[in-house]
Amino acid sequence: MASRGRALGVAALAAAFLALGTPTAAADHRDDPEVGYDVSYPQCGDDLPDDPAFAVVGVNGGLATRPNPCLPGQLEWAAEAATGQVPAQPEVQLYVNTANPGQVRHLVTTWPSRGLTPYGRCEGDNSRACSWRYGWERADVTVRYFFVPAAELAGVETDPGAYTWWLDVETMNTWQTGSSAARARNRAALEGMAARLSGTGAEVGVYSTGYQWRRIAGEVPEDSPLYDLDSWLAGSTTRTEARATCRRDPLVDGGRVVLTQYVTDGLDHDHSCV
Repeated sequence: MASRGRALGVAALAAAFLALGTPTAAADHRDDPEVGYDVSYPQCGDDLPDDPAFAVVGVNGGLATRPNPCLPGQLEWAAEAATGQVPAQPEVQLYVNTANPGQVRHLVTTWPSRGLTPYGRCEGDNSRACSWRYGWERADVTVRYFFVPAAELAGVETDPGAYTWWLDVETMNTWQTGSSAARARNRAALEGMAARLSGTGAEVGVYSTGYQWRRIAGEVPEDSPLYDLDSWLAGSTTRTEARATCRRDPLVDGGRVVLTQYVTDGLDHDHSCV
């Protein structure tokens, strides 16, 4: 995993954000008024849809250690364009990239060297304690150094607790593999991220496909803080398929499927299941 090693300064982030400007809405995106969209760094510079029912904005730039360089403009678009046509869905939601590079921690300058956790003390090793700490620290940087400065520039609500945050769990990011113990460490990293985000008062959910979730996190036990989180399911290609996906099992037994995603013309669309 490539890593910056430390959070970018707020001033540097502000300059980078402002250089990229604000996306414009595209009048040729005509869809069901109850459809939402999710956007992030791949949509930098793109025209974004008019009048989404709700919008989900990616705070990271593809890795848990990097910011989305177009975050201020996309937050501004989401706040101004979302119509609220689906009352059960907050008009503006957020998602964050997740990872657990403990197996290659010697290559990662952001791996924690110490800290207390629900799994005991982290001592810099490849343990559930350090995995939890890694997740907590990545979420902390995402909130304080990526989201808050961008929200200030966009002129939108800066309180992270005012939003729903989704943990984006995909195999394209760096995860521990090969055993049930590795999956337990991956769950610990996700628990650390969820703890930092829920500590702000935010609602937290998980985004993935069933296959990727099983491979990365496995079965979530009832005593895990992840157990009651709601699911946003990816993998559909049409609105009809997305509606049917609402009836699939959630990623975590204690939660519900509340969103499904489908891709049309290269743009992520989102269907509300509630």
